[in-house]
Amino acid sequence: FGLTFNNDGTKMYVCGSIGDDINEYTLTTGFNVSTASYTRNFSVSSQETTPTGVAFNSDGTKMYVSGKQGYDVNEYTLSTGFNVSTASYSQNFSVQSQTTSPSDVVFNSDGTKMYIISESGSVYEYTTSTSNYSTTFDCENANVFETVLSANTTVVFSNPPAAGSATDSTAYAMSL
Repeated sequence: FGLTFNNDGTKMYVCGSIGDDINEYTLTTGFNVSTASYTRNFSVSSQETTPTGVAFNSDGTKMYVSGKQGYDVNEYTLSTGFNVSTASYSQNFSVQSQTTSPSDVVFNSDGTKMYIISESGSVYEYTTSTSNYSTTFDCENANVFETVLSANTTVVFSNPPAAGSATDSTAYAMSL
């Protein structure tokens, strides 16, 4: 049913109701589906047996799956952005009072609006309480990071080094 890409088009995600999963493909040329090869899948069957839509936040650390079983949108957290094998279930949001046939889920660019497309042809708009943006900086890879924040964003620093002293050559410094 559903189809989406990562930001640069080198990953494609297809929502499958037969396997109740999200299938991930790698594209050697961004947005060129003829270069796609299957990578892995992630089962959503514990939350949804008829998934119909899939969306990600900007850095791929949140995945949203709409479906007909629970008439809801299920949220998953990915420890590695855009890698569905690292997904774990977080929570859901019911859309049953508006539709019992959600066919896709889409967010605006800053994550403050969620849209549900219904099989009946209706589009339902929801205001999210916070932005769906987060940025993770891996301190193991660098100590200088740059990003442009255009909305409320959660910033996470992963893999900080062990504590050192100011005279220790392994000391680590960071500025915000």
